[in-house]
Amino acid sequence: MEITLDDILYGKLKLKQPLHGPRVSVDTVLLSWFVRLRSKDRVMELGTASGAVALILAKRWQKVSAIKGIDIQEELIKIARENAVANNLEDKVTFERGDVREISAICPPQTFDVVVVNPPYDEASKSRTSPKEGVALAKQGIACTLEDVIRASFYLLKDRGRLYMVLRAKRTSELCYLLEKNRMPLKRLKIIYPKPKSEASVVLIEARRNAGRGLRLEPPLFICDEKGDYTPELLAAYELEEN
Repeated sequence: MEITLDDILYGKLKLKQPLHGPRVSVDTVLLSWFVRLRSKDRVMELGTASGAVALILAKRWQKVSAIKGIDIQEELIKIARENAVANNLEDKVTFERGDVREISAICPPQTFDVVVVNPPYDEASKSRTSPKEGVALAKQGIACTLEDVIRASFYLLKDRGRLYMVLRAKRTSELCYLLEKNRMPLKRLKIIYPKPKSEASVVLIEARRNAGRGLRLEPPLFICDEKGDYTPELLAAYELEEN
């Protein structure tokens, strides 16, 4: 596996990540920015890859001391552990190999307050599978489906525990159906647009285990303005405000 070493969030995080495979993107940063944590929260990231989201959360929410990430790829878990050490976060963030479809073998039920996940954006049956295994695992759902992710989240979360996710906007209807089916109603929704007058690219969501209905639809976020410049809202997501 070819590895690059990159500066993330204006150099506030040093991250090793695969050259071909899951890499930090705008969606990674926006998901980390969208999450809201409390000091006593226990946090799980499903499909952690190189650990970027978990490590950003540890940097941003310094009073939270229990963050765990799992991934099915042992090579990525090794890189994530190295990233934790390189950023002096090994005491706050731990990483373990694990399969979302076998979550009961990893943790007892209802042991986390928050689950965070950037799931594969496409289903294997509905897209052409990449010949690169790391890309196919991260983006095309060959190891788990969206419903597998939601079921695992329900298993892990305490009642009223929060699930945070980023997903392609075109799958919003499917996502809402699966959340309702698995007793994880949608509570917050933020729609992301590449620029004004364009179709939405992704959605950021917060759902809650066994919660009542009632949705907060937040103002949209535009990545670029009409001139093609990054918007202040997007740039703010890259700032690492300490909490």
